[in-house]
Amino acid sequence: MRDHGGNIDGARQRFGGAREAWIDLSTGINRVPYPLPGISADAWTMLPTQTAIAGLVEVAQRRYRTRARLLPVAGAQAAIQMIPLLAPPGLARVLGPTYNEHAAALTAAGWTVETVADPDALAGADMAVLVNPNNPDGRRLTPDEIRALGPLVGRLVVDESFADPEPALSVAPDAGRGLLVLRSFGKFYGLAGLRLGFVLGGAEDIARLGEMAGPWPVSGAAIEIGRAALGDEAWAAATATRLCAEAIALDRLASCAGWRLVGGTSLFRLYETGDAAAAQERLAATQIWSRRFPWSAGWLRLGLPGPAEEWKRIEAALGH
Repeated sequence: MRDHGGNIDGARQRFGGAREAWIDLSTGINRVPYPLPGISADAWTMLPTQTAIAGLVEVAQRRYRTRARLLPVAGAQAAIQMIPLLAPPGLARVLGPTYNEHAAALTAAGWTVETVADPDALAGADMAVLVNPNNPDGRRLTPDEIRALGPLVGRLVVDESFADPEPALSVAPDAGRGLLVLRSFGKFYGLAGLRLGFVLGGAEDIARLGEMAGPWPVSGAAIEIGRAALGDEAWAAATATRLCAEAIALDRLASCAGWRLVGGTSLFRLYETGDAAAAQERLAATQIWSRRFPWSAGWLRLGLPGPAEEWKRIEAALGH
């Protein structure tokens, strides 16, 4: 099933309430976003220039500590949908459970898709996909473990959409030679509506993906905001520190409510609630939206609240 968080319209249909009353914690999007810089008139009125796109690529390469070829795209999701078209359909293995769009996009492109629970079981696939850190349980593989998989598969795709707070996990510096790395901008920077992401890899793969994406893969506004945000190392460091502390604070609230931590990242937490449907409805009664999974009766994922008022509401909803 291609079910997702962020479906706030569905929450309103079920539980009512004005859109502005809802706190959407069903995604892993930072709710204290990067402060928007001023955007030039040209960003709105002119097509993006190759010079501007090259400037975004340069600052993204610095941010991700890599010299690999890099293509800006309209969110990591755009890359997920294009990558299956890089090769004739064959056998794809996805390390799961994980973000379901990887398997869905591969299946739609004609691949035979197997979901495996053990990284070693990825071996032998024409294309192998893993998310690191994983969504929703936060499972982590070390860079050395990921590098060891490279020679065992035809093409390895590593989705690092939630890796910004943990740069030591990244294999972005190794992208190329059959290794593609995906990075999301909107999650860590809290600007998902901008639709900006990146795919890193070898020259041939990036060139072919660039042809699929077209001459203007991202907007002028995304280029200007992306350059400012990715170049702001002080904001990134302070945000990573804040998110780490707040993840621990959310775990404490959940524990007092009788929920057990399964895993997560600094952008979302996953809890065993015993009854995820009841837990979701409990939060929805106070217009806080959460994420359930069709394959688990007990797991509930929560993003981190943002401003202080949101923390007060989640604290009250959990019975404190």
